[in-house]
Amino acid sequence: MKIVVAPNAFKESLTALEAANFIEEGIKRVFPECEVVKVPMADGGDGTAAALVGATGGRILAEEVNGPLGEKVKADYGLLGDGETAVVEMAAASGLRLIPSKKRNPLITTTYGTGELIKACLGQGAKKVIVGIGGSATVDGGAGMAQALGARLLDRDGKQIPFGGGGLGQLDHIDVSGMDERINQIECLVASDVDNPLTGPSGAAAVYGPQKGATQEEVVQLDRNLSHYADVIRRDLGINVKDVPGAGAAGGLGAGLLAFFGAQLKSGIEIVIQASGLKEKLQGADLIITGEGKIDSQTAHGKAVAGVAKLAKRERVPVVAVGGSLTEDARAVHPIGVDALFSTIPRPVSLDRAMERAGPFLADAVEEIMRLWVCCRKS
Repeated sequence: MKIVVAPNAFKESLTALEAANFIEEGIKRVFPECEVVKVPMADGGDGTAAALVGATGGRILAEEVNGPLGEKVKADYGLLGDGETAVVEMAAASGLRLIPSKKRNPLITTTYGTGELIKACLGQGAKKVIVGIGGSATVDGGAGMAQALGARLLDRDGKQIPFGGGGLGQLDHIDVSGMDERINQIECLVASDVDNPLTGPSGAAAVYGPQKGATQEEVVQLDRNLSHYADVIRRDLGINVKDVPGAGAAGGLGAGLLAFFGAQLKSGIEIVIQASGLKEKLQGADLIITGEGKIDSQTAHGKAVAGVAKLAKRERVPVVAVGGSLTEDARAVHPIGVDALFSTIPRPVSLDRAMERAGPFLADAVEEIMRLWVCCRKS
């Protein structure tokens, strides 16, 4: 028997690889001789670098960069097994998790550190850079990222505008003549799981600004500034980023990568599936088990579990998904290819207890799934 194990991370409790290991443990309790192929997944957010590095035999590197408030942070990035593809998680340098809730302020937070990570990738000789853009603390449209790589975003007096989404309102013109020339020799892919435009009711500021600390008045200001920023990009760089699906991802970093890198915006899970060789690893499989911390109706829209299920359905491999929690609308994943849903929680427990015991609970749940599998095979 061959079972492919391809979970996403269980946020704040298990990495994708840790989840895969616990799922394997549950399988082996019932089928000790089973061939288990572990392929950790990600969809552009936390864990994308680890998933791709692990799948390709690459390595994790680290760089000291500027965090979202300008403080120094140590941020990891990955060099994949081909030695030519690098992967950056913007959350590692510019992520919300780096800022205490009381200090969150997208008017001043910057993606400068993300630009420094990309520069480090260029220094490693990367010819392709994959940028995962989930979990950002910023709404600066990728302006800080561009500044770190040599772009000059200038006000009317010819001075660099301040960091953060608040500074975009002072932007008068953009000078890219001093940008790192190596940018022109690389391919840039943006791994995201959202398709928000840069501005408007479903744009970067309106949808994500409040969770990054913006008041309603600041949301209006940030949206206005992003619109102005897009107008200057169109005038000075000849690129329209305002209404492109995905341009609003990560506080508009998607727009910045489009404007300054000519990047391609792609589904994060599709990038990971391709890079990990999941399709090839599914050949001859009897079952695939996937999962993540929370499965709900949004899981069906671009998340890791959805990508895995859609591929497995095309390859005619049954899919079981396991979640730390299942919402009332979780059944929305059935039409996209998930054949059965299970929760890891065996009884009513507190959230803290569920997080603390996430691994053992996952292994126990998979053991019971395997015992059910035995019953089905006998019938």
